[in-house]
Amino acid sequence: MAMRLFVVPISTRRALIYARLLRKDVSKERSILDRVTDKAAETWAKWEEVDKGWKKWVVSWGNRVQQRIPYEEWGLKSIPSLSFQKRIDESHGTKQVEVLFPGNAIKEEKLIPMLHKLSKERQELHRRRMWWSLIASPFTAPVALIPIIPNIPFFYLVYRGWSHWRALNGSKHLQYLVENDLLKPISYPGLVELYAKRVSRTIDEADREDPVEEMAENVEKSEDKILLRTKDAKKLATILDAPGLALEAERAITQVSEQLKQPDPTQQGNNSSKPSEKKQQ
Repeated sequence: MAMRLFVVPISTRRALIYARLLRKDVSKERSILDRVTDKAAETWAKWEEVDKGWKKWVVSWGNRVQQRIPYEEWGLKSIPSLSFQKRIDESHGTKQVEVLFPGNAIKEEKLIPMLHKLSKERQELHRRRMWWSLIASPFTAPVALIPIIPNIPFFYLVYRGWSHWRALNGSKHLQYLVENDLLKPISYPGLVELYAKRVSRTIDEADREDPVEEMAENVEKSEDKILLRTKDAKKLATILDAPGLALEAERAITQVSEQLKQPDPTQQGNNSSKPSEKKQQ
């Protein structure tokens, strides 16, 4: 097995999916595009060390942009393309891929349908925005005539096109795994222990000593409430031995927390005269 999937509930209604490659020699199989991406990341890291100037401004602006990219896109990007996975693991597609999740925060029978929905619902969006970014990028050529400063709009559009391409391939791979019954759900003890505390803190009816099935039932009946805090991101990465998960989980927690603070548009008309109730949503 060369890949493992993690499903991390961020709130009682939303979860982050993250893929981790288990082979240590994967770097030998990486494509030219991936190697170019690694080089760009290395350059970016060096720019972050600059104290001032246009490089510092670009890095600051770029980091803000990345934080705004939906966590769902980052999660799907972590899943390699099907062709790449088959290239590094010839047996891929003939055996099941483990999916680790907390059984006390998600019902096992709900997991696969949830992943199937996630794999399909964003494909058209990523395909459309990928082509839009790539088609629009040549129109930024005049910016390259400005001396010293690089053509930032061009690089941004190319990056977004690449990002949507990666997410699209990840979603197709996930759909392939679901539709060919190649996912093996595993309620992971380390996650169950972490979420027992988080669910009992979030949901009044839940107690950390409740049976796994009962706690998952309470989560399903609950309104959409945040389960994790940003400090939990590193705990998740440690529990699952996936260092890259920390950043993705932290980003997802931040985004979902901000979304849950926004008033529900469907309730604004009914609650316009009740500010205290609106504030609690």
